[in-house]
Amino acid sequence: MPIVVDIDVMLARRKMSVGELADRVGITPANLAVLKNGRAKAVRFATLAALCDVLDCQPGDLLRWEAEETVGV
Repeated sequence: MPIVVDIDVMLARRKMSVGELADRVGITPANLAVLKNGRAKAVRFATLAALCDVLDCQPGDLLRWEAEETVGV
């Protein structure tokens, strides 16, 4: 998938655990893991805003786009 989730990077910068972030954002650790590992199909703006608020960052610090490699072109 061309959207890469960098929540791990921000967690390391903030010295925060996944459990603490989940508690402070108000989502389950399992749902945060789905998002963090890039398996989520969607993210609500309210959740993204809460992540940014807790991590003191911008949405672009958490999500980025990478072009998919084309094979055989």
